[in-house]
Amino acid sequence: MAAIWAGIDAGKTHHHCVAIDESGRRLLSRRVANDEPELLALLADVLDLGDEVTWGIDLADGGAALAITILLNHDQPVLYLSGRAINRASEGYRGEGKTDAKDAAVIADQVRVRRDLQHLRLGDATATDLKILTGRRMDLVADRTRTVNRLRAQLTGIFPGLERALDLTHTGPFILLTGYQTPEGIRRLGPKRMTTWLRSRSVRNPDQLAKAAFQAAERQHTSLLGENLTAQMVHALAKDVLSLNQRIAELDKLIEARFRDHRHFDVITSLPGVGVTLGAEFVAATGGDMSVFGTPDRLAGFGGVAPAPRDSGKISGNLRRPQRYNRRLQRVLYTSALLSIQRSEESRRFYDRKRAEGKRHTQAVLALARRRVNVLWALLRDERRYEPVPPVRLEA
Repeated sequence: MAAIWAGIDAGKTHHHCVAIDESGRRLLSRRVANDEPELLALLADVLDLGDEVTWGIDLADGGAALAITILLNHDQPVLYLSGRAINRASEGYRGEGKTDAKDAAVIADQVRVRRDLQHLRLGDATATDLKILTGRRMDLVADRTRTVNRLRAQLTGIFPGLERALDLTHTGPFILLTGYQTPEGIRRLGPKRMTTWLRSRSVRNPDQLAKAAFQAAERQHTSLLGENLTAQMVHALAKDVLSLNQRIAELDKLIEARFRDHRHFDVITSLPGVGVTLGAEFVAATGGDMSVFGTPDRLAGFGGVAPAPRDSGKISGNLRRPQRYNRRLQRVLYTSALLSIQRSEESRRFYDRKRAEGKRHTQAVLALARRRVNVLWALLRDERRYEPVPPVRLEA
């Protein structure tokens, strides 16, 4: 039986494929468009070269999604190599040049010799939808953060006292800024009428907000150059933030509805600190299938909460933060651990113990996140909800 290894250097519009035999001899090298007919033709030509083909690719989604799906639908094994791993491996091959053909050949050869590469699988529909929805939510949150920062900068340029007085983590101040942005405008309205104006727009604690704004206006009687135009920009930015808040809220409803369809919804959200949003992001980052990782240690390493050893010679026990991990998953694990300190007595005791051992705040939270990976893994394995005191298994 002739074994063939095929490497695909994936791109947005075109891919390059190189197929080699067990001796590393190049049997095929072809540039193909990211189009189904050409990909099917490539698949047929590679299968004609041998009885058993193993594929490798340097992207797991995006521009490579069509190629991966076609291969998996035809029961072809597909292994994933990161671009960083390919770049480092290329240094061990002859020549300093970098081409798509060389990268594809390196991928094929790495697939031939390595035994630790991850197999790609078709994810379930719920995990795929959550990946799309949570990705869009991250984009909207980033847009909102940028818009708030621009608004702060503009408001500071004409009315720094109001910028200091407003808590822009709440909706009320943005509603105020859609109507009034300058000291003169706020003084002319007065605190009582402003309170009525804010109350009619369902703002919480309108009297406190109006009082803070009026006090800031009383401390500034100087009009600055460009005040009117900047006030218009502040008005527009405040409306943009309110619009983004509404879109994020609508998206949160879609995420929750889709996440509830996942078979592990109750298990994941039962862990203290993991709500609907973080739980959905966990499923999106991991695919929701723990069998892909095999052990909780691999899941922790993938999530960047397991320290990596850096020993050399007589130096041992030297640990450092890993450099290759999933940033989205690490954010989920770290944030949920941070929230659990306030909501779970067990998490708080663990955190306090690590702090007493001399660890910094971040180190203690990461250690807690690592411990919680084991807990979540066990919950998913046993398909049971979290309990502060786990049930005792009776011997048969």
